[in-house]
Amino acid sequence: MATLTASSPQTDLTRIAKTTLKITDVLGVAIFDVNGLPREYFITEENPSTGWVQIVFQALGLRSLLASSLELEGFQRIAIRLEETTIMVVRRRHDYIALQIKGMLVLDQKADSDRFMGMINALDPAKLKDHDHFKVA
Repeated sequence: MATLTASSPQTDLTRIAKTTLKITDVLGVAIFDVNGLPREYFITEENPSTGWVQIVFQALGLRSLLASSLELEGFQRIAIRLEETTIMVVRRRHDYIALQIKGMLVLDQKADSDRFMGMINALDPAKLKDHDHFKVA
């Protein structure tokens, strides 16, 4: 998997935002259909929990409600910052993909955001099934 460079400022005194993203930084991947319903989960040995998927499900439901009520369009991604991880949810052509990432990932620069989106759009769930780092949940 490609390395992503994300330049960002220190967000508080104890945590510095991530500047690179490696496959070992990804703790889980979830694929949702276009309606926001979960289809597949991929977990890691380091984090076998899928509890974070419920948060993504709720965020996609809220996004859908806001989009219909406020006629909002053009959703590309959601960043959900938890205590020790960041969940990035990205709308792709035929689905949503969510990655739970160790630490804090902040994409301040357009070039960093573009690289991240390119990497996400290139992720193939079939290849994740065969990758040593992931297990199908």
